Amino acid sequence: MAVVFEKTKGLTEAPLHYCPGCTHGIIHRLVAEALEELGILDKTVGVASVGCSVFSYNYFNCDMVQAAHGRAPAVATGLKRALPDNIVFTYQGDGDLAAIGTAETVHSAARGENITIIFVNNAIYGMTGGQMAPTTLPNQVTQTSPYGRDVTVVGYPVKVCEMLKEIDGAAYIERVAVNNVKNIKNAKRAIKQAFENQINKKGFSLIEVLSTCPTNWGMEPKDALKWLEDNMQTYYPLGVYKDKTKEENK
Repeated sequence: MAVVFEKTKGLTEAPLHYCPGCTHGIIHRLVAEALEELGILDKTVGVASVGCSVFSYNYFNCDMVQAAHGRAPAVATGLKRALPDNIVFTYQGDGDLAAIGTAETVHSAARGENITIIFVNNAIYGMTGGQMAPTTLPNQVTQTSPYGRDVTVVGYPVKVCEMLKEIDGAAYIERVAVNNVKNIKNAKRAIKQAFENQINKKGFSLIEVLSTCPTNWGMEPKDALKWLEDNMQTYYPLGVYKDKTKEENK
């Protein structure tokens, strides 16, 4: 019988700890498949963040380093400069990257560090109980915004791709989602391209992945996928926000 699918060698045998319906597992698989298909697993170093993905060092079948909260891009910078022939990536949630880690993200992009960032945006603080995050949508209900996010009091959500595209040092910025088959295939393409950019020394790449959090959103998994499409994709449009590689080829 022909094999039509097998587990990627980019993931270990450790069972994932994520809640039912959480799409972190899909994103893990896409990253792992990209590393395996590019033949770079044995020369890759990943940086685990703090948040729901804190245990990602147990799952990716490559060398991993644990960073303090928000400091993954700074750690990745040090790793890449010390090991320029290795592939270095960070895997971060929105609370990690877009809150305490905003400065590290912005300045690593401004310096044009040749690293790859996988940024998972589920519009909430997942690990610590569902508080409002920098990416929480206007009027979205969370544990700390029970009447909905009031932008007149706490301000507007941070749109990471729109912000980073204005930074000269950023080479490739794209927002994708993993809520249906079409989007999952496109997300894998984007993630793979981000790693190819690093191999080709193109500079800083960030892929933002819109993800679900059924537990803290208080939804069934299938309803969370629909909510992402109807709400998150409206506020955070999918697409390529910057691609210097295409600009250079014109």
